[in-house]
Amino acid sequence: MTDRYEYVPHPLLRRRVRDVASGVEGELMAVINEDVSTSLHPYWVELAYIRGPSGREFSTAVDNIEPAEPHPGQRP
Repeated sequence: MTDRYEYVPHPLLRRRVRDVASGVEGELMAVINEDVSTSLHPYWVELAYIRGPSGREFSTAVDNIEPAEPHPGQRP
């Protein structure tokens, strides 16, 4: 593969999720399989991109995300 990334389908896309590593909740915007290697040998990882409450996106390992419970009075 010549690209350094590719989009991956995920059942939680566009849903509210929690990053278990940081505890931050937000909307899952994308899951991307990225080559994060800085050497000649590729090292591929799946990263989840979450848009947090500030509007900024951050990434975390896809295994670190879980569905977030809706807040009281909020539609699921």
